[in-house]
Parts: sequence; C-alpha cells; structure tokens
Amino acid sequence: MIAEAGHYALVLALGLALIQSTVPMLGARWHDAALMNVARSTALAQLLFALASFAALVTLHVTSDFSVVNVFENSHSLKPLIYKITGVWGNHEGSMLLWVSILALFGGLVAAFGNNLPLSLRAHVLAVQAWIASAFYLFILITSNPFLRIANPPIEGRDLNPVLQDIGLAVHPPMLYLGYVGFSISFSFAVAALIEGRIDAAWARWVRPWTLVAWIFLTLGIAMGSYWAYYELGWGGWWFWDPVENASLMPWLAGTALLHSAVVMEKRNALKVWTILLAILTFSLSLLGTFLVRSGVLTSVHAFATDPTRGVFILLILCTFIGGSLTLYAWRASALKQGGLFAPISREGALVLNNLFLTTACATVFIGTLYPLALEVLTGDKISVGAPFFNLTFAPLFVPLMIAVPFGPLLAWKRGDLLGAAQRLMAAGIAALIAFAVLWAWTRGGSALAPLAIGLAVFVIAGALCDLAERTGLFRAPVATAVRRARGLPRSTWGTAFAHAGVGVALIGIVCETTWNSEYIGSMKAGDVAKIAGYEVELDSLAQRQGPNFREMVAQFTVSLDGRRLSEMTPSKRNYPARGSSTTEAALLTRGVSQLYISLGDTADGTIAVRIYHKPLVLLIWFGPVLMAFGGMLSLSDRRLRVGAPKPARAPRGLQPAE
Repeated sequence: MIAEAGHYALVLALGLALIQSTVPMLGARWHDAALMNVARSTALAQLLFALASFAALVTLHVTSDFSVVNVFENSHSLKPLIYKITGVWGNHEGSMLLWVSILALFGGLVAAFGNNLPLSLRAHVLAVQAWIASAFYLFILITSNPFLRIANPPIEGRDLNPVLQDIGLAVHPPMLYLGYVGFSISFSFAVAALIEGRIDAAWARWVRPWTLVAWIFLTLGIAMGSYWAYYELGWGGWWFWDPVENASLMPWLAGTALLHSAVVMEKRNALKVWTILLAILTFSLSLLGTFLVRSGVLTSVHAFATDPTRGVFILLILCTFIGGSLTLYAWRASALKQGGLFAPISREGALVLNNLFLTTACATVFIGTLYPLALEVLTGDKISVGAPFFNLTFAPLFVPLMIAVPFGPLLAWKRGDLLGAAQRLMAAGIAALIAFAVLWAWTRGGSALAPLAIGLAVFVIAGALCDLAERTGLFRAPVATAVRRARGLPRSTWGTAFAHAGVGVALIGIVCETTWNSEYIGSMKAGDVAKIAGYEVELDSLAQRQGPNFREMVAQFTVSLDGRRLSEMTPSKRNYPARGSSTTEAALLTRGVSQLYISLGDTADGTIAVRIYHKPLVLLIWFGPVLMAFGGMLSLSDRRLRVGAPKPARAPRGLQPAE
C-alpha cells in the first residue's frame, strides 16, 4: 500500500507540475493576478506530494519491503539503518526521485519566500521550474519507476553496492544534488527574464542568493565526494579527472563565474547578456552531468544506469531545455542594452577577467570529457583523456587567475588604480616571496615549481587579509577603531575574503600532497616493520571479524615516530556475500593537517599486501572548500540580500515587458 501511495503521489505531483507550467503563463499573458498566483499554490502542493513520494520510498527501504524491486535490488535486512536510508539514493531510480524532490523543494522555496518578486516574474520563474519538473516526473514514471512490485517477493534483498555503504554517501549525493538542481532556479530566472523582459540590476539581486545557495552546496558536495573517494576506494587519490567528477566540476566553474558576473550586473547594471548566458549554461552543464551519469555512455563508480531507453529520454530532455533556452537567448539577447561602462582597470574589469579564465577552464574540461565520447560515436576509436591533459591545461589558466584574485576587491568600481592596489598588496607579495624562498631552500625533491605554486597560494591568502586590513584601517587607526570598522563591514566583504583565502588554502594542500607524498607498497606478515617519512609502521596481527552483512579481515598496525609509540591503525578488507564483492576500508592517522594512510590488498600464505602513504598537509585540500563555502554562507547572510532587491529609481534600460 505504501508503494502504491508513493507512486500515486508522484503522478499527482506531475499533474500539478503540468498545471503550474501553463496556467501562470496564461495569467501573465492576460495580466490576470489570480491565474498568476496559481503558480505559488501549485508549487507548494507539488512539493508536498514529491516529498510524500520520497518519504514512501524511504519507508519501504527502512522496513525492508522486498516486494518492491528497488528495495530488493538495493537493500538487505541485516544492513545498518543508516545504510538502509542512504540506499534510497544509492541507485538510479531512488536518486532520480531525490533529484525531482530537491527540484520541487527549490520551487516551493521560491513560492514561499519570493514575495518580494514582481507577480509576473514569479509566475514565469515557477512555470519554467515546472517545465523542468514535468519532464523529469515523466522520465521517472515511464523509465525509472522506483515503486514497481515483484509478483513473488523474495525473502532477502541483494544488498546495496558495498562501495556505497559508507557514511559519505549520506552526505555527498544530497549536497551534490542541492547544487546541481539549485542552479535550476538561476536558469528559470534567466528564461523568465528573457520571456518577460525584466533584466536589470534588481533581477541580479533576486537571482544571486539562489545561485549562491546552489554554489555553496555544490562546493561542499564536490569536496565531500573527493574525500569519500580518498578514504573509501583505497587507492589514496582524491581526484582522478573521472568524467563524472568533471561533470560536477563544470557547473561549479560556470556557477562561480555566474556569481561574479551577477555582482557586476547588480552593482553596475552591466554584463546583462553575459550573466543571462552563464545562468543558462550553468544549469545546462548540470543537466549534462545528469545525462553522463544515467545514460550508460560512461563506465564509472559514479554511474548508475545502463539502459539505452533512459539515455535517449534524458538526451531528449537535454536537447529540449538547452536547445530551447539558447534559441530564446539568441532571439531576445540582441535587444538587451548594456548598462554602465567601465575601464579595463577596474573591479568590473577584474571580474570579467576572472570570468574569462573560469569559462575557459570550464571549456577545457568540457572538451577533455566529451571529446573521447564523441570520437567513439563517430569513428569507433577509443581514446583516454586523463590527468596529464587536464593538469597541463589548467595550470596556465589558473596561475594568472590566482595572481589577479587579490587585486579585484582592492580596485574601485568603474575606474581603478592598479598601482595603488599593488602598493596595498605589498605585504602579501613579501609574504609570498618569503614562503617561496623558504621552501626553495629547505625542501628536497619534487617539482621545482612547487615552491612557486605555494608562494602564489600564500599571495592569495595574504591578499584577502590585506583587503580586510585596508577596509578596517588596521595598522593605521587605533585598534578600537579598527575593531569597530571590522564589525561594521558588510558580511559579503568577509565572505569574499574567506572564499578567496579558501582557494589559496586548497592550493597549498594540493601542491604539498602531490609533490611530497611518500608511498610504501609491499607484502607484510606479523612482526614486519615498514618505514615511511620517518614513521615506523609494524604489523601486529591479522584477524577475521563478522559484521552486520559482511565478513572482514582486520589488520592491526602500531605506528611509532622516533622510537615513540603514537597510535594503532586498523585497516580492513570486507567481503559482502550477498553481492559477492569486497571493499577496502582504509585506516587514517591524522597529525595536524597531514595524514598517514594504510589500505590492504590480497592475502596469501600469512602475508598481506599493504599500501602505506604519508600525505603532508592533505586535509587542506578539503579545508579550503569548507572555507569557501563558509564565505558563501557569510555572503548569503548579508542584510542586503535578505531585504530583497532595491527598487530602481527609473525604468530599466533592458527589454520592454512582453506584450
């Protein structure tokens, strides 16, 4: 009964989405406020039914109802409760239901908290949101129904993919989807603006908080996924340039550019055409990521579906929304008039430069990811584009970007003083040179460019601090005055500083881990000692242990440094009988922001294959994105975003309202 109720709720959500996609549009066309208000009520009702459908699937998994195909194929009665819940989105059908539930959530939030929006704009935004929702409801109901029954229910389930039975799965996919799907609001605002003709600074103020929310979650989702791969897959890497990893990176790069472009549009009423295009492209890249994961064109630990029917359906959705929005953009964008002019050396100019580098980097990832697929389709030849290509193309783009980042906040709007900004960054430059000189003198081995890269990262971090010092008058005014000014700074200013510093922190972690990483690979038996980076790692014992739905081989290691015992580490290798597969559970010893990492391989004749890594400053790779997300949250809490968009003193110089 629960499965049927969940299915029925999904059908009702589709019906409401179809109403929401048409009636408000007619209301806007006829200037009928009652019809336009239908968007708000249907969006909230659609959210209610989508959440009811998702709750029904969660209930089926928790109660281990193996009469439902989705539960049978992805659950097990002995599985821990947390993994029964996370198993809901650890498969294609359940993850798509989570996808549309989050889509309905964002639509409901706009309906509930969009009272400051003009009625016609809100109607158009929610109607576009409903177009997207309708397409994916149809996709689920036709090709990916999570509530299908089994005529003769089995006694036990097949269990969830063991690799996905990890706490990281409870966090990573929902955060990633909140980012992916959150950009649908920016897309809906862009399409609604093109339809209606309201494209001005106020529009940028309305769209920026929604874009920022999506960007924050996508940042955290990518970071969480990277850390999950690092400790769960057992190979010690945190980024492999996997096509599905790239599929999440592309909308992040485009979304970062969109955020900066929206700031220029809000402050200077400029870059309208560029901002609208970025809003369309960012969500289009999110849809592309959905296609790559669920079409079967990729083989990846991240990929779910292999059914060609699903791939064709998603490709049709992809072409409809991307093609339709870009066609509308091509039709209406020529009528847009740009706002305020600005000199190349200005804050606007710095943000434009930032956008050029980010979009070029995004295009590089796009080409490197899709070119092998396109070549295989056209010629049948298979090629691999891996880390060397991406590393060699990213570095030339990000070096000048990192140099430019500290200058942006110190330049004035419209016309800036580059020499003056350079003088204010003198302390940051000195700190970068000191860091470079110290590392060059003290480090041995690794790339000669590593000290330069870390000096650049220090320049970015110190540049963010210089900006705050300049704004508060630190070292020029009394301490009490500086503290008072610091308290009075807009939260978005603090957010910018934290976000920029987070980029530098992540870069330090990346450079240190990739340059000075130590590795030991060998076979060990009880009593053997491995030496790595000054540590002594002794294998004490091997033992078998029974888990809830697995058996595991557990190895106990004692770690010593300079003859002093530090800790014990217990990596394991698990075997899941229901799935007939195994996983490696790495052990991590954290020392400051560095880690010692041990993973196990196969056993033979009382010995076991062991991989031991020492990863200096590796945690900075993930502290950086957390700092960036924190900066985003500070910006989101800025009062100027909470009170809504300012009312322009005169009519905007954009498109005229559609007749």
